Amino acid sequence: MSVQGPQRRLLGSLNSTSPAAPRLGLAANQTGPWCLEVSVPDGLFLSLGLVSVVENVLVVAAIAKNRNLHSPMYYFICCLAVSDLLVSVSSVLETAVMLLLEAGTLAGRAAVVQQLDDVIDVLVCGAMVSSLCFLGAIAVDRYISIFYALRYHSIVTLPRAWRAISAIWVASVLSSTLFIAYYDHTAVLLCLVSFFVAMLVLMAVLYVHMLARACQHARGIARLHKRQRPVHQGLGLKGAATLTILLGIFFLCWGPFFLHLSLMVLCPRHPICGCVFKNFNLFLTLIICNSIVDPLIYAFRSQELRKTLQEVLLCSWGRHLPKGTDEPISGGAEAWTLWGPRRERAQTSRSCCGDWRLGRWRGRRR
Repeated sequence: MSVQGPQRRLLGSLNSTSPAAPRLGLAANQTGPWCLEVSVPDGLFLSLGLVSVVENVLVVAAIAKNRNLHSPMYYFICCLAVSDLLVSVSSVLETAVMLLLEAGTLAGRAAVVQQLDDVIDVLVCGAMVSSLCFLGAIAVDRYISIFYALRYHSIVTLPRAWRAISAIWVASVLSSTLFIAYYDHTAVLLCLVSFFVAMLVLMAVLYVHMLARACQHARGIARLHKRQRPVHQGLGLKGAATLTILLGIFFLCWGPFFLHLSLMVLCPRHPICGCVFKNFNLFLTLIICNSIVDPLIYAFRSQELRKTLQEVLLCSWGRHLPKGTDEPISGGAEAWTLWGPRRERAQTSRSCCGDWRLGRWRGRRR
């Protein structure tokens, strides 16, 4: 898994040539025998991608089916699922095409493969940028719901949410196109790394502030019930665990990829940095894992979304069930936590069938 420069991954597979000399100037023996290179089997990579595709398709289908989920927060979650879906589909497609080209099963002209590589790279890069943007948008939405609860519905309206969503998608497409067009410029890598750091800082500040407000609220309740210490400690530990999961998974899954890009700017020829470059496929696999975890964190914790998902599955697999077996979905007032709404709005019963150019920044997958 050598680090590739301008050579396209799919194009290199079609030509069946050995990897060209990397733009970073790393010779094979510069990294030394002590380098740890984690190999990710193609079968495992494809399997993780398919799991991510299924999960995120289910999230999109559930939100589209249930009109009670047609709110700004769930629209942001739906767009996050679409972004993760695009990341997984494009990565799986690129790997599958590469394997078919290497096996000789798929034949094509170099120009066609080059165009396909351009499209996939723009798709991957745009999906990654939009995924990070929607993670930040969800954090902002939850922050407003906690600190401006009485004015939330007047601040976060559907028209404003749609404008924000449209702006994110347009910015993602334009930025990914520019990134791919000028992939060999240092400024591109710096922009990507700066964007990741900005999203990380934004999410950390917002979620830490939300945790502090929750602890402050718990102390007020504790004074009321004269149980200050147990209540405050319990909520503080639970909130800290929630915050650790949110930010920890985000940093663990996305951090290594952007560390790779940072080192390409800081120390492209250093042997130790070369060891990091050799594990790019592992970093991409972590991003796919993030696409698998996102629905579990942001979507499937919603009771109403889970019940809607059950309806979707029953609609697909249980059309033979007798009518009238559906139970009404109960709910109550909407309460917000770091994870999102704790209790959902009421819903009437109904039948289940009712209404980057990464080839420039990574080595080949072998």
